[in-house]
Amino acid sequence: MAGVPNVPLNDGNSIPQLGFGVWQVPNNEVQAAVSEALQAGYRSIDTAQGYNNEEGVGRAIKDSGIGREELFITSKLRTRDQAYDKAIKSFHGSLEKLGLDYLDLFLIHWPVPGQDKYPEAWKAFVQLQKEGLIKSIGVSNFLPEHLERIIGETGVTPAVNQIEVHPEYQQRDVLDFHVKNRIAIESYSPLGSGAALKNPTIAEIAEKHGKSPAQAILRWHIQEGFIVIPKSTHPERIRANIDVFDFELDGEDLQRIAGLDRPDGKTGGHPATNNAIW
Repeated sequence: MAGVPNVPLNDGNSIPQLGFGVWQVPNNEVQAAVSEALQAGYRSIDTAQGYNNEEGVGRAIKDSGIGREELFITSKLRTRDQAYDKAIKSFHGSLEKLGLDYLDLFLIHWPVPGQDKYPEAWKAFVQLQKEGLIKSIGVSNFLPEHLERIIGETGVTPAVNQIEVHPEYQQRDVLDFHVKNRIAIESYSPLGSGAALKNPTIAEIAEKHGKSPAQAILRWHIQEGFIVIPKSTHPERIRANIDVFDFELDGEDLQRIAGLDRPDGKTGGHPATNNAIW
């Protein structure tokens, strides 16, 4: 199996282009899933405070025997902890639960514009990075207007924006802004919460290459330059999802997938209106 390439970030660090996500995996199940992923060759693990499974992820990391420097661990800040002092305290809580001395990447999970505290959280992140406790800092679900505000207030540009991207919701309208500011896009729900797997065009492309629909979609993310973090608790799917570096979609495949983009293809909440506090 070919190795996972690294994507350079705007702060001089780099991140594996394909990682393992643990959204909706309960704390009592996540250790087994992450252990399986690490055995399969994943080195980037993406969790969040709001997933309530950082302890299980930490146990899998501890038991893996893999050197810390070989791993890339991401977590995300709860929406209720965006005030500056709360963000600092909350971050240290994540370190304790994960059993780590630092994080490779820490993200503001949602901007929550109605709360209007995400700039405070970003200033806390900048400070934590200066202290060497976080290697790279970023955001999730941020629109260009939110990005412009935190960059304007701090002079520090996020290294990563983790947003919903899949063949049926490609977010082409925000790509130019991210390219201009050298912000890497990390795709969550990369399979469209399973909906994209049922697309007949994807099925035809997958069959053409002797791959599964999931593998064809993940390969599309890779060739588009996105970072991608598929999730599964099934060992065979965990292994299959990282086995996407031995084939390549051709120009016709990419053109056909480009035609699947739909304005109503989003499966999750919208950053402009999601003001949930948790």
